[in-house]
Amino acid sequence: MIALSSQQPLTPEEYLELEKTSEIKHEYIDGEIYAMAGGTGNHNLISTNLLILIRNRLNDSGCRTYLSDMKVNLQNCRRFFYPDLVVTCDKKDDPKLSYVHFPKVVIEVLSPSTESFDRGQKFEFYRSIPSLQEYILINSDHYLVECFRRQKQDIWLLQTYKGLGAIAYIEALDIYAPLSDIYAMVEFEPATEI
Repeated sequence: MIALSSQQPLTPEEYLELEKTSEIKHEYIDGEIYAMAGGTGNHNLISTNLLILIRNRLNDSGCRTYLSDMKVNLQNCRRFFYPDLVVTCDKKDDPKLSYVHFPKVVIEVLSPSTESFDRGQKFEFYRSIPSLQEYILINSDHYLVECFRRQKQDIWLLQTYKGLGAIAYIEALDIYAPLSDIYAMVEFEPATEI
């Protein structure tokens, strides 16, 4: 990620105001903004498939599922990220705002340009959110879902689901998600299928 140059760091209020009118989305880290790249068709299909699957399974649970236009606010407005999907079950998260404070599940669909940040520093930032129970990474090059689940004493356990016949379990939401549904209509080059 490359910070966009500015004379001085933006306040959280300035950042939120900028995002209201910006033609592109930016993530915000300690006063610096970072432009986000657009995704591929496969990235979009995976995100849409997940939204439909999770929303249909949550039904009238009181939880809300948001796509990539909803930000997650971390560390008292010091950081804002746009995950591909976020699920909140906390009534304190106001749907009239452009961000949530209390995500239960965050899902990122990996792309080559953001994968190391999503796996590294972004995951480190997300782990600081007490309400977050699962951080899920979806590979956009082959059939692979990685679920990081918070355990006691803030230990994160990884469970991997591999292959089109696998069924991922989103424990925090008690949802079984077949990879065949997550990757419906997604086409990979034969050499990249695993």
